[in-house]
Amino acid sequence: MDSADQLTLKITEIARFRDAIIETLGTFIVSNSNLLDLILIALLSEGHILIEGVPGTAKTTIAKAFALATNCMFNRIQGAVDLQPADLIGVRIYNQSTRKFALRRGPVFTNILLADEINRINPKSQSAFIEAMSEQQATIDGETYEIVSPFLVIATQNPYELQGTFPLIEAQRDRFMFGLQSGHLGSDDELDLVKRASFGKLNWNNFSKSIHLHMKKNKILEMIQTVNSVRIEDPVLTYIRDIVIATRENIDIDLGASSRASMAFVRGARTKAAISNRTYVLPDDVKSLAYDILSHRIILTREAEVEGLTPKDVVRDILETVEVP
Repeated sequence: MDSADQLTLKITEIARFRDAIIETLGTFIVSNSNLLDLILIALLSEGHILIEGVPGTAKTTIAKAFALATNCMFNRIQGAVDLQPADLIGVRIYNQSTRKFALRRGPVFTNILLADEINRINPKSQSAFIEAMSEQQATIDGETYEIVSPFLVIATQNPYELQGTFPLIEAQRDRFMFGLQSGHLGSDDELDLVKRASFGKLNWNNFSKSIHLHMKKNKILEMIQTVNSVRIEDPVLTYIRDIVIATRENIDIDLGASSRASMAFVRGARTKAAISNRTYVLPDDVKSLAYDILSHRIILTREAEVEGLTPKDVVRDILETVEVP
C-alpha cells in the first residue's frame, strides 16, 4: 500500500470518528453539531476556542462530554477576580518530611480545559493563563514545565454581566483559533430538550456510562499528524492570504486580522477537509471557518459601529468580494 492509500485510510478514520462523536453526543446534547465540529477541529489543529454567550447554553456539558468521548483528561477553571496564577498553573510546596520542594500542578496540566468566564480572571492571572495556552508550558518559580498534548482550551465569557470583569485585550483574543457566539435554542430545539428531560434522557450519570468510543490519546496524536498531511494547493493558500489582507484594508475595520489568523485558516481548513473525508482542501473549507476565525480578531471603526455593523457583517462583505479560486 502506497503513502497516498495510507493517507486516505487515515483520513477516513478521522471522518468516521467525527461522525461517531456527533452521533454519540447528539443523544444528550441538543442542536450543537457545529460547535462539536469546531471543538474537534481545534483539538486536531492544536488550537483553542473562545465562546461568548449567555449562561445555560450547555457549554460546560459539551466540554465534559467531548473530553469523555475522546478519553481526554478534563479540568475546569471558574473565573473569579481573586484567582491567582498559582491557582491556575500550580505552585511548589515545601515538604518538611523530605526537606524538598514538591510541585503541585494546577488545572492547566490537562488535555481539555474549560475556563469558565475567563473575563472574570484578573489581568495578572490572565497573563499566566495565556502563556500556558499559547506556549503549552507553564513557568513555576523559574522552572518551565511542559503541558502534554493534546491540549485544548475552551474559554467562555458572558457578555451581559460586566461588573467585575476584565475584558481580554486584543493580543490575548488573538491566541484563540476560533471565537464564536452561542445563544439560546430555537423553539423546535427547545421543545426537543424539554421532551428529552421529561423522558429522563438528560441524566449525566446514565449518559456518561453509555459512551463506548474509548479513543486512546495516542490515537488523537496520530490524527493530529495525519491532518498535517492534508493537501492544500497554492490557489487556496492565495485565497487565505487575500481574505486576511482584505481585513487589513477594509475601511470599516480599524484593526485587521494578524498572521495568526492566516495560520489558523491553514490548520483549520486541513482539519475541516479531514473530518469531511477528503485528503485535500477546498475553498469552501476556508469559507466555512472564516466567521469563527476572524470575527473575534477584527476591531471595527467607530463609524462602522455607529452604523450598526458587526464583525460578522464585515466578514460577510469580505467573503463576497474576495475572488474564490
